[in-house]
This record gives sequence, C-alpha cells and structure tokens, in this order.
Amino acid sequence: MTQDARPAPDGVIFGDVKAPLDGIRVIDWTIWQQGPVSSAMLGDLGAEVIKLEEPERGDPGRGLLSGGSGAVSPGAFYFETNNRHKKSLAINLKHPEAREIVYRLAERSDVFIQNFRQGVAQRLGLAYADLRRRNPRLIYASASGYGPEGPESNRPSFDYLGQARSGVMNAVGAPGQPPTYIYGGIADQMGAIMVAYGVITALLARERYGVGQEIDASHLGSMMAVQGLNISSVLIEGHEMPRRAREEAYNPLWNHYRCADGQWLCLGMLQPDRYWKDLCHAMGLDELIEDPRYADMISRGKNSRDVIAIFDRVFATKPRTEWVAILERGGDFIFSVVNTVADLPNDPQVIANRYIVDYEHPRRGAMRVLGMPIRFSETPGESRGVAPELGEHTEQILVDLLNYDWAEVARLRESGVI
Repeated sequence: MTQDARPAPDGVIFGDVKAPLDGIRVIDWTIWQQGPVSSAMLGDLGAEVIKLEEPERGDPGRGLLSGGSGAVSPGAFYFETNNRHKKSLAINLKHPEAREIVYRLAERSDVFIQNFRQGVAQRLGLAYADLRRRNPRLIYASASGYGPEGPESNRPSFDYLGQARSGVMNAVGAPGQPPTYIYGGIADQMGAIMVAYGVITALLARERYGVGQEIDASHLGSMMAVQGLNISSVLIEGHEMPRRAREEAYNPLWNHYRCADGQWLCLGMLQPDRYWKDLCHAMGLDELIEDPRYADMISRGKNSRDVIAIFDRVFATKPRTEWVAILERGGDFIFSVVNTVADLPNDPQVIANRYIVDYEHPRRGAMRVLGMPIRFSETPGESRGVAPELGEHTEQILVDLLNYDWAEVARLRESGVI
C-alpha cells in the first residue's frame, strides 16, 4: 500500500514509501465491531485484508446505524468506519467447497482473525488446528468476550457486556450513580486494539523464531488492561480507587470547572503546591494565599469543598476563552479545555496532528475521517480507505489470487458456494 504524496511537517514528501505491514495478508472472518476494527487497523498499516462474508446478508454491521432500517446500506458510517481498506469475499462457509477456498486462501496469508463464539470455527472446520495444517506459520487471532478458558468462555459478548463485566461501568461517574455505559463501543475498540497488538507481536515473533501461533484478546481482558492502575490498587492495596464527586475532589487543582458561557475548563496540577500562589493571583484570589486553611495540599484537601465552591463562583464570572488567556499568561499552569466529541474535528491540536483528515470517498464524496493516532517518520500508515460492497472482490480473489478459472467461478456461483 502506498500513501498519497503529501508534505510532512518537516517538508519531506511521502510518495511511494511502503507502509509498516506492506506485504502482509489478513483473512478477516469477523462481524460487528471488535473484530472488524482490529483488521481495519492492520489495513491502516498497509496489510491487505480480505473479509469473508455471507453471500446474502454479509456482516450484520452493514445494516447497523444506517437509518434504522437494518438493511444493508452502502456507505453507512458504522460499517464504513470498521471495514475501511478491505476486500469482500462473499462465501457460504457451510458449503464444503467454500471451506477449501478458505484453506487455499490461508496457505497464501499471514493472519486469520475471527470473533465468533467458541465452537463455531471448530464446527465449520476453520479452527486454528484446521488452518495450521495448511499453513504452520499462520497467526490465528480470536476476538472473544471472556477469554479462551473458564466456564463462560463460550458465551457470546457485545460491547455493553464487556463494559459491564470488566467493572468499568462502576468506575465512571459520580458516587451513588447507577452503573454508567460509555457510548461509542469502548470495549469493542479496546478489544480491537489488543487484537491488533497481539497480531503485530505474533508477526514479530514469527520473524524472529519462525513460528506461527494462536492468540486471543477478549473484551474482559482488554477492559481490565485499560483500567490497570485501578485494578492494581485492588490487588496491591486492597481497595479500588473510589468514584468521587467533582465537588469532593481532594485536590481542587485536579478538577474541572464551568465558565460563564457554560463551557468547562479542566485543571490538571498533580503538584498543587507549586502552582497555588500563582493560580490564586491569576484568579484574583490573593486573599487565599496566606489563609492557613489553604496553606498546602493537605490543608486544602481537608477544606477542598470550600475551595471548590470558591473556584466555582470565580470561574463562573468569565467565559472560557477569557480564562484560557488568563491562565496562559499567568503562569506555567497545566490545564485544558473540556471538549465534547463534536468539538474534536475543529480542535487545533487535532487538525495540526492530522488526527482527523479529509477524504474523497468514492460513493459519499468529500468527508472527514479519523486519521492515524501514531506517527511513523519513515513508514507511514494511512486511515483513508473505502469499505467494500458485499462480495465486491469475490471473483478477483478467486481468479487472481487463488488461480480459479472463470468456468470454476461460474460453477461455484451456481452451486451456492459464493
């Protein structure tokens, strides 16, 4: 895969530079989000991704968030986002001849990713043991719900359940609130990142040691990893880090405040004694500097409710843009605006780092998409890629890659294999 030529920050032009995973072929037998995003990430890094789909319905994600109809909708943002770069091979995996197609494809591929519940791949002859016989160097990745072992390893899972089981729904929000779901498929996204992380590591191990292997990344394990510090607190200290109301933050300089225009500002000063005097001066609160109730972090912690109430009143007197200017000229303060998700496309840091990029989609026209979250100086990746129509590349893959002739392709279509 190559990138469009475009200037890098230092003026270097990226033209026909190879991406990190150029030459790697991935078979993607996944649906919905967790599995598809993992292979899309590999596609961002240059891998060729061939997506196996049912001939009639395809990935059920094709109909999700496409206007509520549930029907396959070309260009629907959910499927488009999760399946960029890919080629679609429409194939009936319940048919014996379809299995042989997958075996032949596995012989020519580096990675196989699946996210069906435990037992499905085995019943269809597509488990690791089956494919390994045809390609011992194959990396076989499973995106699961609860891991490959244990009494619930065969249970299906979705993002909602991954958040529930991992404890994260009870780690966000204020104390006393019911469990809170984080929208946007956070467990699916984190699970996908872990699958991609495992695949790339396994590819490196294969390069070094010459072995293929099977890997598994689950909703449960991935969401535990993202909460590493909180879980380590339980394991080492015997208690989880408590949810705390904003009004009860121990350190008022590690908190967020509403400004006069309703916008929020976040202070992030973990060493508050370094900043206390300068911040009080910048906020026009010089009378607090010498007040013994607020002399240091410990005393402020004991009286944090009072300090936060004072800060709330003062921040509410000016719009956020004014407070940003005051803090920028008033000292070396650590702070940030609090964005909504809708604010991100226009955030100057997002734009400067190309975390969102322009894209001319072949069906939807001019649009913007998520850019690469990682910068490579020599082997750049590329997130701009179109998702395939159902079965769009079936004949191409069979003829060009697997050396079927057109008569065989016609026969396979007539017999319902493709």
